[in-house]
Amino acid sequence: MGKNRLEAFSDGVIAIIITIMVLELKVPHDPDFRALIPLWPVFMSYVLSFVYVGIYWNKLQYGSYPTAKHTSFLLEQLNATLILLLSRYASAVTLPSTD
Repeated sequence: MGKNRLEAFSDGVIAIIITIMVLELKVPHDPDFRALIPLWPVFMSYVLSFVYVGIYWNKLQYGSYPTAKHTSFLLEQLNATLILLLSRYASAVTLPSTD
């Protein structure tokens, strides 16, 4: 696999992870501002998860990929493991709302 393909694959998966995190946010039924107060833990969980995923994406874009001349099996497996771990952030958004 070429370096550009691995980079594009990682970008696509990270974009899907962020999309799933956004879709996990629930819209309150009341149009009142007070209806947002019980949702602040979920929103803060989303913000922190987004920041973490953004940091890892930034490290991949400006740290790992520019320095690699070509990919290897080890790099592909490490990248898949990182994506697996990042996908857990999408489920962390819903943790504060579960009872």
